Amino acid sequence: MSETAPQASVFALELFARIGFNDPSKVAIGFFKSLFQKFTGRPVDWDELEETLIRSDLGVPLTQQILTTLQGQADRPTAEDVVIVTRSAIQSLLPPPSPPIRPLPNKPKVILVVGVNGTGKTTSTAKLANYFKRNRYGVVLAAADTFRAAAIEQLGVWSERIGVEMVRGQYNGDPAALCYDAYNVADKKNAEFLLCDTAGRLHNRENLMKELGKIGRTLAKHDPDAPHERLLVVDATTGSNAVSQAREFHAAIGLTGVIVTKLDGSGKGGVLVAIQNELGIPTRFIGTGEAIDDFEPFDPQRFVETIL
Repeated sequence: MSETAPQASVFALELFARIGFNDPSKVAIGFFKSLFQKFTGRPVDWDELEETLIRSDLGVPLTQQILTTLQGQADRPTAEDVVIVTRSAIQSLLPPPSPPIRPLPNKPKVILVVGVNGTGKTTSTAKLANYFKRNRYGVVLAAADTFRAAAIEQLGVWSERIGVEMVRGQYNGDPAALCYDAYNVADKKNAEFLLCDTAGRLHNRENLMKELGKIGRTLAKHDPDAPHERLLVVDATTGSNAVSQAREFHAAIGLTGVIVTKLDGSGKGGVLVAIQNELGIPTRFIGTGEAIDDFEPFDPQRFVETIL
């Protein structure tokens, strides 16, 4: 016999408490909550469950793993089983929190920020600069998106608001040369970090991807290990397309991490799980709003408990 709505609601609260949700009202996106409610009081339909997991941007490999586990159970799974197995699969996949990005001794650590247009790349670069400044580090910004005057102006506004120096060049200038000059500025100022905001580029445009390689080679003239971090900014609302972007950028420059934006109720969040599962690239930071402080290092446990 199916549960009544009030009974299901009470049971949901008990379930969330058991699997780590101390306060379900604070769940930002409510993936586990909606998953439980969808399959409560009726047999689990495998096709519907598969579609639900894929639509949540978890990716096909992880979806198949979850289905295989559930189908291997002796009894037909309940809504509780679906939530617990899905949550366990995600937790086992996500690595421990990445070590904080620390400065180098006696020279700037260079962070190349890349991504396609519209993901929030320039804003994320500014937020990252603000994050480092709050932690008492010196930061220099390089406006290496020289092909879009609006991007240069946008980063300039952020640099003034945050209170960090920005190096800008001529419109349509050589971004590699600008990053080279910006390194000199950061080095002379004894700044711990140089953040290079590169032009947004389609991940399937070979000539634009090669340009990133040129920036890297130019920076390596200062330090053979530069750029030390190569962070891709992806939009949580773009789903599987974000995985394709990560795949192409990783092949081009060897990504060291991902910044996921728009995890403020509009993004599903499953995309970062799919990128980790399929490409092994960890999420380093997440953006959860438009304000400058709506940005934080990625914590896998907190993500599972309060965002999913």
